[in-house]
Amino acid sequence: NARVIERILVKVNGEIITQTDLEDRQVAAIRARGAQPSTNAELFQLLNEVTPEVIGAAVDELLLVQRGKELGYQLSDDQFRDFLDNLKEENGFETDEEFTQTLSQQEGITLDDFRRLVERQMLASQVQQIEILNRVAITDVEAREYYESHIADFTEPATATLREIIIAVPETDGTNLMVDRQARSRATEVLQRLGNGEDFAEVAQTVSDSPSKDNGGLIGPFQLSEISDTIRELIATLEVGDTSDVRRTPQGYQILKLEALTEDLAQPFEDVRDEISNNVFNDRRLEEYSEYLENLREEAIIEWKSEDLQKEFEAFLATQPAVSPPI
Repeated sequence: NARVIERILVKVNGEIITQTDLEDRQVAAIRARGAQPSTNAELFQLLNEVTPEVIGAAVDELLLVQRGKELGYQLSDDQFRDFLDNLKEENGFETDEEFTQTLSQQEGITLDDFRRLVERQMLASQVQQIEILNRVAITDVEAREYYESHIADFTEPATATLREIIIAVPETDGTNLMVDRQARSRATEVLQRLGNGEDFAEVAQTVSDSPSKDNGGLIGPFQLSEISDTIRELIATLEVGDTSDVRRTPQGYQILKLEALTEDLAQPFEDVRDEISNNVFNDRRLEEYSEYLENLREEAIIEWKSEDLQKEFEAFLATQPAVSPPI
């Protein structure tokens, strides 16, 4: 009888990751992308893309699982039974046999394989929760400091809402002074009507050549920071309700009214306290997680049986966030 000897790719503190382990994870990673390679070239390209992260995640997960076992964590029979029953109920499986058959057909694994997978994920999750997340906290003082140093993130920007009337100047091959003068004269007459008290929106609807006429010339609101310097300087000379003089634009002659103006408005600290906590928590969680894994890697005995795969792992490490040295 022929014996199948599994190829060992790396040993991590004496525990192995095999060629089959790697291939299973590569398949899962490609599936997660929704990719369906139709040629060998496409498959090789995908494998090159996913392998660094796949082998990196495999080593890190094994380190976390080993740490979980050191701390005494385990998946008991009762815990696995509860997990399995909930999973079956959520997915409409009536029996273990029906669930096991689906595992075999769709994932190519047995129920024992599935239990080992669940245990690995549970141990890694427990280590993250107890060893990392429980150490991450943010005080009110830190939250306030974050708020003050990131005040722009919690500020509604100043805006301006305008109304416009445009008297268009038809484009010609050369400068037609007569056409231009006629348009300016019309615009001046419109400005006089507005000065005599006629409603800007009603006048815009009857005389403006801009598409905004259908809305009484209303345009905006615009963030002041996104408005051209020329318009922003003009707005600075107006009070809400004021009308500008006639001004020449590439489209023709324009009259503007400042309909509304808002200033920068910072949200109160109390209203964004939870958002700040989440932001800082997530940042610190990633920092703590990266530092924790780096320490596990430094303490581990990692023996590579494949130079190519070791290079892939090193490529993965190069993409990880840098950890600040202790002060």
